[in-house]
Amino acid sequence: MSVQPELRSLEIDIPAQPEALVKLSLLLAEDDINLQAAAALIETDMALAAAVLKAVNSSLYGLKGRVQSVQQAITYLGMREVAAITFEMGLRAAFPPAEELEPLWQRAAQRGRLMGRIAARLGLDAWAAHSAGLFEECGKAVLFRHAPDHYRAMLRAAADDTELTALERAGFGVSHDALGAALCESWGLAAAAVASVRHHVALQAATGEPPLLPPALAPARRGLVVLSAIVHRLMSAPEAVDETAEALAPQADLEPVLVLRCVRQAQSQLDEAAAHGRD
Repeated sequence: MSVQPELRSLEIDIPAQPEALVKLSLLLAEDDINLQAAAALIETDMALAAAVLKAVNSSLYGLKGRVQSVQQAITYLGMREVAAITFEMGLRAAFPPAEELEPLWQRAAQRGRLMGRIAARLGLDAWAAHSAGLFEECGKAVLFRHAPDHYRAMLRAAADDTELTALERAGFGVSHDALGAALCESWGLAAAAVASVRHHVALQAATGEPPLLPPALAPARRGLVVLSAIVHRLMSAPEAVDETAEALAPQADLEPVLVLRCVRQAQSQLDEAAAHGRD
């Protein structure tokens, strides 16, 4: 998809999707995914394949033996999980390494895993949810690449993302949530994932009782937007996650008790895998 004209006029470059990810997206869109073809495609990019195997063999996944190939990784973890890791590595590689961006990538990986696993339990689109979590803050990387010194100062000055988006709009004429949504569109992510990235800051900052989803937001896209806000609260203020779920879940026709059960199951699964990996 093309980038919105008003963003293009700002002369802030949005990186193109790597060719390997373009081809992988096409494979994932097929009803009957060819797992061998997907593994072979990832392995054609040696740097990407090495990054994927390094991630798979980390303590995050708690695998008992060492995975030697992408095909083996798919066997152990499943195609969606390996595809998500591949997109994570491809997204990171699209930007120059920077110490300031490391916390962003760490949050992205954790948020993507949580959103994907919770969505799968809730019957939502797990791949779109994982992508939404992974790409949520990618607009920050776009602005950092565009003006490293200027944006570094903004990151230090802002107490939270609400303050940061105000500084971004004043300094660049655009905020990272809008830029992130544009990158998601240009990389061909699902519309629900794009909506989640576009609205995440506004919903996290909402102070209504309860905070309300944008009225124009299509019902089919509400689930991931709500899930994004709940996972954000889980990661930043877990003591308030029950309140957030009870306020927001009904707006996406989700049952709060079920959502919270799925949230706790996904978090427990990831904690157990990490603990196993440290043993």
